[in-house]
Amino acid sequence: MAVDPLLSVMRTASSGLHAQSTRLKIVSENLANTESTGTRPGADAYRRKMVTFEQSLDEVTGASLVTVNRVIRDMEPFEKEYKPGHPAADVAGYVKLPNVNMVVEMADMREASRSYEANLQMIRQAREMTSMMVDLLKGQ
Repeated sequence: MAVDPLLSVMRTASSGLHAQSTRLKIVSENLANTESTGTRPGADAYRRKMVTFEQSLDEVTGASLVTVNRVIRDMEPFEKEYKPGHPAADVAGYVKLPNVNMVVEMADMREASRSYEANLQMIRQAREMTSMMVDLLKGQ
């Protein structure tokens, strides 16, 4: 069975779009929770999430795809801040702060956004080439 190489390109790029959109969603969750502390004394704050990817094979087209393997929690330790009146303060008056670094998240968001745009451009190019091929075949 002959497989259209442009179809393989579009499958690979669309898997990249899906993976990067998941990554952007996780980054936005992290950014939204940069101030989310616990609600009980000594409770943990929000833990940063990260996306891991894996490669898979599309059996129909033979295309190499990227898929989200899983979403994991960053186990870096929490920083503590002295806030004795806070509901999440421990007996010593310290509150655990989220392990989200705004600079890291912004860099991750920028990288995911650029990867998303690159995959989108690949789909546009493949569609344009397919259209050109159809136009050439119509001319015969």
